[in-house]
Amino acid sequence: MATSHSLLLCFILCFTHIFISTSQTLFLPLIHSLSKTQFTSTHHLLKSTSTRSTTRFHHHHHNKNSHNHRQVSLPLSPGSDYTLSFTINSQPISLYLDTGSDLVWFPCQPFECILCEGKAENATLASIPPPKLSKTATPVSCKSSACSAVHSNLPSSDLCAISNCPLESIEISDCRKHSCPQFYYAYGDGSLIARLYRDSIRLPLSNQTNLIFNNFTFGCAHTTLAEPIGVAGFGRGVLSLPAQLATLSPQLGNQFSYCLVSHSFDSDGVRRPSPLILGRYDHDEKERRVNGVNKPSFVYTSMLDNPRHPYFYCVGLEGISIGRKKIPAPDFLRKVDREGSGGVVVDSGTTFTMLPASLYDFVVAEFENRVGRVNERASVIEENTGLSPCYYFDNNAVNVPRVVLHFVGNGSSVVLPRRNYFYEFLDGGDGKGKKRKVGCLMLMNGGDEAELSGGPGATLGNYQQQGFEVVYDLENRRVGFARRHCASLWEALNQN
Repeated sequence: MATSHSLLLCFILCFTHIFISTSQTLFLPLIHSLSKTQFTSTHHLLKSTSTRSTTRFHHHHHNKNSHNHRQVSLPLSPGSDYTLSFTINSQPISLYLDTGSDLVWFPCQPFECILCEGKAENATLASIPPPKLSKTATPVSCKSSACSAVHSNLPSSDLCAISNCPLESIEISDCRKHSCPQFYYAYGDGSLIARLYRDSIRLPLSNQTNLIFNNFTFGCAHTTLAEPIGVAGFGRGVLSLPAQLATLSPQLGNQFSYCLVSHSFDSDGVRRPSPLILGRYDHDEKERRVNGVNKPSFVYTSMLDNPRHPYFYCVGLEGISIGRKKIPAPDFLRKVDREGSGGVVVDSGTTFTMLPASLYDFVVAEFENRVGRVNERASVIEENTGLSPCYYFDNNAVNVPRVVLHFVGNGSSVVLPRRNYFYEFLDGGDGKGKKRKVGCLMLMNGGDEAELSGGPGATLGNYQQQGFEVVYDLENRRVGFARRHCASLWEALNQN
């Protein structure tokens, strides 16, 4: 207890000056990992991104009968994730921000990545060598609650036995010197073996200073399969970054939010930093510093517990409005059952929103009724991009209906900006055909209810979250949405 108090006192004395407007808040930059040079065309970009979204979503439902290995959903292919920078042992490292997992892990030297050719997200990420463990890094004990957590809550006595702690030591709970066994994580198209360590890390803040995080627990992987980049887990779990931060300061760890700058895959938008906000801050004060008016208030919906995927941020969805027509959501999207089926996951690591087939078909039918009546269906574009429906609108100003997501709760409706669900681009710019204007719906078919058993019924992807501040209020167990100009918010947060 004295050690914890000393760490907290050191934290307060050393870093009070870096807080902006309140000592309960930290602001960090998120950088999009997209590198358009890796894609040969818009078709290629959209196809890669839609395939990745589908693969990640369906991985949530695999291995329903396996409880021996904990499988965590992580980024699976390039083009759509946000990275957060760390420094460990004076070495920089960039990790994916992932609200769908609850562990921070990264490659460590010596590092071997099997079948990693072509998997690096861009040249910058690929060029960063894995860090070496410092002399101050210490293995986590088999008696630690962190060890039990990473091994799916296996009892510490079992873990210490695996670590060759003598029986007499196990009986008297004296196995602190024995390290936590290495653990195995499997993903949709990759896996890793790692060990838990504790060390100090540095988080670079927006005002050119660093937050030193002592006794931080992380996974060190020396071997991975098709996973060259690590992950900063922000999910609901004791090993996630917010949960560990809460041990230093509950005000910092009990709430976080991000505001993803709208980019529409445009290079200028992709390069802009998106603010990651740890802790609570005065929204009205910051908005007055941007343009002299108050911010729109948050729309909140309650978090749902998922017994099979406890690290997910699940919420309930009542329906979707297309124009003036409200389409009710199937019952399994409003709640999560005992088998972990149902609900909607708010996910920073999936690009496009995935809907169950029954709801998706109604949405597409309404789009076809409103947009398809006056515009030619672009079937070839659908095949090449994985998105549907798509329409040509050569000489027409396409009239796209408004899309509103109705979450469970009074007044918990979110109006999506058009650019968040309808992607417009010029096709044929490669010189092989006539240039034509095309627009595609960016909500995807996730499959029928039977296929989705044992996992979430839908996922709210990060593309649909652009231009919103999305807040994860862990203390009050709710997720909130508010429209923001995220680039201006970032500038305001950086003002002293």
